[in-house]
Amino acid sequence: MDRKIDQEMKRSKKGEDLMIGFVVLSVYIFILFACAPTKIEMYPKETPPEKPAPTKISPEKTSPEKTPALKPFPGKTYAEAISEWKSYQDVAKWMENDFSFDGDRYKKYEGTLPIPRASEETFRLKSGIYVDAAYFLKETLNRINPSYNARIAVLIIRPYGFNHYACSFRAGGKLFLMDYGTPYREITGVHGPYGSLQEYKKFYEIHHPLKRKIEAITFLK
Repeated sequence: MDRKIDQEMKRSKKGEDLMIGFVVLSVYIFILFACAPTKIEMYPKETPPEKPAPTKISPEKTSPEKTPALKPFPGKTYAEAISEWKSYQDVAKWMENDFSFDGDRYKKYEGTLPIPRASEETFRLKSGIYVDAAYFLKETLNRINPSYNARIAVLIIRPYGFNHYACSFRAGGKLFLMDYGTPYREITGVHGPYGSLQEYKKFYEIHHPLKRKIEAITFLK
């Protein structure tokens, strides 16, 4: 009887120990999960824009209509050239050695007055007719030395209905005229010194091979 009671007590004690162990284990697991840090997904304040991958263009896909870059005109520009010219003699030297008469342009506008080319264009082409040369000389001489007071002189020729243009300038108190861009060598070049336009008028009438009669000569305003 006593032995049976003792066995019952041992089983009861063993059960209590198991129960206590289970409770302790449960408490440990609860504490472990309760204290574990919580992981939170963080996003940047702004989403950076997507960068597209660079596209390679093969030579075959290049547009055939693309115009190649123009090569610079060889030699000095008009501005560069005249910056080195010091007198009307330098201008006359260029006209004699580099400038040529444009026969096709002369025939195209014979009996009419075309719009004169810009000085830069006349310099680049190194050719022209009387009106191109006259305006080129006027601008160039005045840029080299404003005291030249270069002006356009107009010769009104009758009965042909034809006007001729030359460039006048003053040096040493005298009047000179530069006449280029004409097919007649007899009147081409630097003429003077003169006391007035009337003296040049007489020279032109005498030396022009067609012996044209000049009705009037005046400065272009």
